[in-house]
Amino acid sequence: MSNKLKKTLGFSAALSTVVGMVIGSGVFFKPQSIYSTTNGAPGLGMLVWVIAGIITITAGLTAAEVSAAIPKTGGMMVYIEEIYGAKLGFLTGWMQTVLFFPGTAAALAVIFAQQVAELMGYASSNMSIVLPIAIGVIILLALLNTVGSSLGGSIQTVSTVCKLLPLILIIIFGFIKGSGNPIISPMVGEGVTINKALGQVLIAALFAYDGWINVGAIAGEMKNPGRDLPTAIIGGLSLVMAVYVVINLSYLWVAPASELAKVTAPAALVATKIFGPIGGDVITVGILISVFGTLNGYLLTGPRIPYTLAKNGTLPCSEMLSKVNSGGSPYNSIWLIAILACIYALSGQFNLLTDLTIFIVWVFYVLTFIGVMKLRRDYPDLPRPYKVPLYPVIPLIAIAGGIFVILNQLITATTIALGGIIITLIGLPIYSYMSKQSN
Repeated sequence: MSNKLKKTLGFSAALSTVVGMVIGSGVFFKPQSIYSTTNGAPGLGMLVWVIAGIITITAGLTAAEVSAAIPKTGGMMVYIEEIYGAKLGFLTGWMQTVLFFPGTAAALAVIFAQQVAELMGYASSNMSIVLPIAIGVIILLALLNTVGSSLGGSIQTVSTVCKLLPLILIIIFGFIKGSGNPIISPMVGEGVTINKALGQVLIAALFAYDGWINVGAIAGEMKNPGRDLPTAIIGGLSLVMAVYVVINLSYLWVAPASELAKVTAPAALVATKIFGPIGGDVITVGILISVFGTLNGYLLTGPRIPYTLAKNGTLPCSEMLSKVNSGGSPYNSIWLIAILACIYALSGQFNLLTDLTIFIVWVFYVLTFIGVMKLRRDYPDLPRPYKVPLYPVIPLIAIAGGIFVILNQLITATTIALGGIIITLIGLPIYSYMSKQSN
């Protein structure tokens, strides 16, 4: 084993880690995408928070078995390489390098900038204000992470408090002060069918649940992963799902779905209705700090992927991208992710960017789920500190949910889906070329 982790984590630490990894920015902003897709109807939107939560729980339970069986650093890229070979492993890292991490960072920067613009009294659609702020915040955080400052850890701590506080306040005071609006019916609005809308709202909700893939990484540090990890995953993700369902009920209790569909930040709208303009601004600042911290997290962890690929000599400019400065930061890899994020941010589209990244990353999530079954078949004697419960039912639910999301996006959002596939497949000739260069 390449890394000896101390087994110090018990159930409570694992539970809080699960919750902290998953709750992010999506719960504050994705209701707009969901309710605009349903044409202002609440029912399908509420249902999809539960469906996405169930898919996420099965996904977390399944992927954790791979994490525990392959206790190497590097995450999904390493799992897929171990299961399917070096080429597919590289393609996973390539997708994360050129699409998932910079695309998600760009989406977070755009929504951050839109909220700052609104606080300053400008329209969130004013790109002359939004784009400089979005690019500026990416560059600022890239600089902070390049220096290797311990500020990154402080940002994460503060942002965790700031993402929970608005949720708690909106939930409590939303139900106290809200006037009550329909929350279950109608399922979809006029001119919308459930079959057509389900995939789109599901991919929006799955963005809010993303982060669960990292849950299995704590298996090597748990005292009793076989017993505590499934309980922490089920408990933690169920708690996240409960929070998401309740906060959306609170949103709807204060403002109708048709109104939530028209604003970039439903949480800020609801906060303003509950606490007035000043109180709403205070809650919005809390949400902004949360988004800032989430963006910092992506710019902190994302560069590890190109850095690892560069250390293996499989990326162009590997010698440059594998360099580390005196602060211990892979500075060139940080700037690679940051520059790509700035390019994606020029689109000014939060929902388009998140749909693009979630679609393509779920292709690789499904490969990871299938990999659990492949490992069971090919290496039955492989030590497994944790095994997915109710095998093979849980993995099959995760696989089915993932395949539905992928196929639905290919049918209903073909351009976005094909764009993600093409950008990912560009990695194949690069891998072939770099492999020949190293031989």
